[in-house]
Formats: sequence, structure tokens, C-alpha cells
Amino acid sequence: MRLLITGANGQLGNHMRLVLQTASHQAYFTDIDELNITDAVAVAAFFDNHPIDVVVNCAAYTNVDRAEDDEQTAMLINSTAVDILAQNCQRYNATLIHISTDYVFGGNLNNTPCDEQQQPNPTGAYGRTKLAGEQAILQSGCNHVIIRTAWLYSEYGKNFVKTMLEVTATQPQRKVVIDQVGTPTYAGDLAKAILHIIESGKCGTHPGIYHYSNMGVCSWYDFACAIAQIAGHSACRILPCRSDEFPSKVIRPSYSVLDKSKIITTYGVDVPHWYDSLAQMLTRIKDIS
Repeated sequence: MRLLITGANGQLGNHMRLVLQTASHQAYFTDIDELNITDAVAVAAFFDNHPIDVVVNCAAYTNVDRAEDDEQTAMLINSTAVDILAQNCQRYNATLIHISTDYVFGGNLNNTPCDEQQQPNPTGAYGRTKLAGEQAILQSGCNHVIIRTAWLYSEYGKNFVKTMLEVTATQPQRKVVIDQVGTPTYAGDLAKAILHIIESGKCGTHPGIYHYSNMGVCSWYDFACAIAQIAGHSACRILPCRSDEFPSKVIRPSYSVLDKSKIITTYGVDVPHWYDSLAQMLTRIKDIS
């Protein structure tokens, strides 16, 4: 199968490189230097010259706070570029696997896991632009699998786990919010799930929106405590606090646990528990550092 992986230098893109190393597919890995997906002419030319069966769009504008001041750029990457990819997938009968976010639910007050039927209600620019990207795909009519995920982390780039590793190794204490609850998602697990979907034979026949994060539930405080405990950083005292102690332009989801039933039932993907995957990632980061 011929694959295009956009945003290939990011957290998920790097893990797509890893899982595809031992697969028999022909894969093109691109980031902005190789293919600017906001350029409709460039994308059309790429599709003209490279027959593609599946596009995995890992590219996104993910700086939640900065998006409040630059929603135009966030919309360009999270919606306009997605529309360009979707239109070309429709034209060439390719399937678009697109990564979206729990932030489309930012304004919902939940206490049960969010399923795909729940009405989106974003509270900030990041969530609005990601939701606009989803809507562009649905309106394009292309074959698609939209995967909403949450709290993504990996060995690559900047993320909460790597920040907490540094903080707990160098500081005597740190406050972490306890009133925002969700599920961490290891990018390696998500990449394996995407490859499983591609190879399932159902990729172009079961379109729709799906949720994927690791199993289990925790607050950011619980997550930080687990990172320090597994890493052996016992000298740093982690203190729970409320999110209003860290004023932000964005109202972040207070409860964004995702219901994974649909993706498990439809595609039979494996969904490990977040703690087990965190331990795996922290072992891997020692090996590559």
C-alpha cells in the first residue's frame, strides 16, 4: 500500500516512521520542508506525481495558548490544509486518516467518557480550528477515518512527560493541577493503532469519527506523580492545585476521558493502559538519550 505521512517530524509522525520500518508499505514521509500542505498547488502536484492509497495527517498547529493570539494560522494548518488534503483524497480515491483532539469537547461538563455521538463544544481557538478540520473532511466526501486523541506524549518533541522528567529531576517541588481529568496517550500506541487500521482491510469501508487514547483515567497531578515515581525522582514534592492557580486564555477541558468502544469494536485495535505505556516510554527514552 502507498502511504503519505504528513507532519512526519512530530511526535506521532516519528512513531509512524518506527512502526512502518518493518511493514511492507511504500511510505512518503513529509513535513513542511518537503510538502507544505497549506499550498493547494503543491499538494495537487504531489498527488499527481505520487499515487497514494492512504494519507495519515499527523500535521497540526498544537500550541493551545498561542492559537488564541493567532487563530488565523491555526485555522490555516488545522482546517484549510486538512480541506486541501481531503479534496485530493476525494479526487484520487485515497483514504484520509486524520488526527483530531479532545479539545472539541472543551465546553462540555462531563463525568462519563465522551463518545463520538457527543455534540462538540470547543471553548478556544485550538478546539475550534480542529473541529473545522473535521467538518471539512466530512463535507469533502472523501474516504476518511478521523481519530480524536488526547494528552499525547512521546520520546520526541516537547510534551508534558519530558517537561516533568526535567522538573522532577531538578526542582524541590512543583504544583500540578488536579481538577483536569483525562487519559494520557502514548504516540507509539496510537501509531500502532493507525497501522492496524490501515492493514485491517476496513480502512476505506468504515468511515467516520473514532476516539483513541490509552485506557484508564487520571488527573495531570496523578500523571506527574506517576512520571516521577517510575523515573525514581523522589526528591521532588509534587503538590496538587486547582487550575485557577494557573491563569490561561483557554478554558481547558475539565473531563475529557474518551470512550474507545467504537474503534475497538470496528477495528479490533489494542488499547494498553496509560500507566503501562508510560513505563514503556520512560524505558525507551533512557535507551535513546
